Amino acid sequence: MNGKKLGIIGFIVVLFLGLVACSTESAEKKEKEVTVVLDWTPNTNHTGLYVAQVKQYFKQAGLHVRIIQPGKSTAEQLVASGKADFGVSYQEGVTQARVAGVPVVSIAAVIQHNTSGFASLPKSNIKTAKDFEGKEYGGFGSPVEKAMIQSLMEKQQGDINKVKITNAGSTDFFTAIQQGIDFYWIYYGWQGIEAEQKGIKLNMIYLAEQSKELDYYTPVLITSESKIKQDPTTVKAFMQAVSKGYEFAISQPEKAADILVKQNPSLDSKLVHQSQKWLSDKYQADAKSWGVQKESVWSGYAKWMKDHKLLEGNFDPKKAFTNQFIPQEGEKK
Repeated sequence: MNGKKLGIIGFIVVLFLGLVACSTESAEKKEKEVTVVLDWTPNTNHTGLYVAQVKQYFKQAGLHVRIIQPGKSTAEQLVASGKADFGVSYQEGVTQARVAGVPVVSIAAVIQHNTSGFASLPKSNIKTAKDFEGKEYGGFGSPVEKAMIQSLMEKQQGDINKVKITNAGSTDFFTAIQQGIDFYWIYYGWQGIEAEQKGIKLNMIYLAEQSKELDYYTPVLITSESKIKQDPTTVKAFMQAVSKGYEFAISQPEKAADILVKQNPSLDSKLVHQSQKWLSDKYQADAKSWGVQKESVWSGYAKWMKDHKLLEGNFDPKKAFTNQFIPQEGEKK
């Protein structure tokens, strides 16, 4: 009798373990496969994504997320075509894409204010945009660069025709300024911090401090109109997890930097940690919560682009972005 009881108990235990295993396997299968494409190689703009992955915020949201880097196609193209569910972009790219009929939508501002600007060595004696006269600019060959320089100079009665604009191509900032280039467009949170580490003093003219219209969102997270319409649950789950990731990076920059470096061992750990420390309080800045965007920022920069003949066609700022997936206070856990 005891042997029979033990046999029955054993059977029940095996059955129970089998059910648990099936349940676990079923739960794992329920995780939705999601792909996020970066705009560039991994850096502190992307920390919140890697935090959400490592801290299992994505898993808790029912998502299995794959983070990839762009190839020959841009993040906007990959997202619009459905080859990636989400991507990292920037306001200018989204604006131009939408005017061209590419249906991408910004769902969060990664950084609340534009941290880029024109950097120069003290020996170039560039302290204001007027000082660009007689100097050489090294850039990427984009029309927006000349327009930005011109708009800043015009405010100070400067003449852009007195600026030599050189296409520096793939030449990096540090090489360019050692080869005679006087000023260069950089994002201080990465290249500026790297200059500090190299002991290189820079004079900075930040775009956000010079012009309200140039204080645009860069970078932003994007998805497609079809994704929002057909699968809003996944978009909401993604944003719930990503928001937690960036909030972690804001409150715990050292630990967040550790995560980014561990996931991307080729990065300079010292640079990442110092960059993260500098950038963490700039993710949200003066916004009511991380990721929130304003229509005035979208319309202001689009107007600036149109005024400088950088945008042809109609642009509707209301359709270019949405705050509907930013978690509200009551939704945050």
